Amino acid sequence: MEDGLEVRSGVVVPEAELSWRFSRSSGPGGQSVNTTDSRVELSFDVANTTAFSPMLKARALERLATRLVDGVITIAASEQRSQWRNREAARDRLTLLLREAIAAPPRPRRPTKPSKGAVRRRIEAKQRRSETKRLRGRPTD
Repeated sequence: MEDGLEVRSGVVVPEAELSWRFSRSSGPGGQSVNTTDSRVELSFDVANTTAFSPMLKARALERLATRLVDGVITIAASEQRSQWRNREAARDRLTLLLREAIAAPPRPRRPTKPSKGAVRRRIEAKQRRSETKRLRGRPTD
């Protein structure tokens, strides 16, 4: 494995802050799943990490609030037969999740209003449609 988990350039989670747990998987693998610990749980303490600046930590805690248990996020992977591939899948998922959590918020939308020509065309189209529907009715004497 690598020295740490690179979330984005300049932000690397040290391997010491990642906690791994292995157990028997219920996924594919036939009889071998009964004997090998191929299921992987990767935990990361977002609340007490030193890898994030205070601003990034606050942003991550706010965005991941529904997935955190006491400030810790846990990712489970058991799709593959191999523990190694499940470890890679868990690392990839955690990286993607943290990258989205610490991403800068989008710029606020600048409010706009329709042009006078657009308003005029919309009203004319409504009048044409109204006239078409009015002409479909029964003729009056």
